[in-house]
Amino acid sequence: MEPRIKREAPSITTDLRSDTVQVPSVIRNCSGIRIFGKRIKSLIFTTDIAIILNNDADAVIAVYPFTPHPAVIQSIANVSTIPILSGVGGGTTQGKRSANISLFSEAQGSLAVVVNAPTPIDTIKQIEETVDIPIVCTIVTEYMDIQERLDAGVDILNVSGGKDTAYIVSRIREKYPDVPIIATGGPTDETILAAINAGANAISWTPPSNGELFRRKMDKYRDKEREKFMQEHQGMTIEEVEDLEEKKD
Repeated sequence: MEPRIKREAPSITTDLRSDTVQVPSVIRNCSGIRIFGKRIKSLIFTTDIAIILNNDADAVIAVYPFTPHPAVIQSIANVSTIPILSGVGGGTTQGKRSANISLFSEAQGSLAVVVNAPTPIDTIKQIEETVDIPIVCTIVTEYMDIQERLDAGVDILNVSGGKDTAYIVSRIREKYPDVPIIATGGPTDETILAAINAGANAISWTPPSNGELFRRKMDKYRDKEREKFMQEHQGMTIEEVEDLEEKKD
């Protein structure tokens, strides 16, 4: 049998979309998680509408440090062209409200709902009884009771353990070889690979802020204007041109 030839997928874009936020290519090394037939490897962690509309991730994980609100979920759903995993509380927001927010998220087309680490087991059970989409539970430490959450209806674990993420993933994978795991990838290719090698099936990645992206663009504009000026003035800077004009006067 001839060896299988791996071909690169053709890439198509336009000038107007050339600045799309791209997730690290190393994330493609993970297996991915199939949710209703959609294979998810990379998740962009943001609620910034502009970034959600301009990225190449497989999905967006929309979790934020405030009580979940239907207006936020609806706004994201209105602009996103990729599947959404919507945060529905679990810390301050619990019980019936979390279940209702979950139902609203499902109605808006969310692929899954995400509950925070402190979410009571009863709240997870209420959500499980209310919606027909997966429940993702955030795991922040190895001391959390995984089995209790799985028994309550959690389908996917979202490991966010800071510098200990890979370690936590490895502990979970050792005990639960088949449980789908999303893990925060961290800031470098090395930390992303560590999470993948520890057993993560998908990686969530935090993009640069809107301010940082703007700073990069402004720097590019400044360099372009400086280069244009120097090309028009025999390679001289604006200070050198002004000095030359003063000497002529």
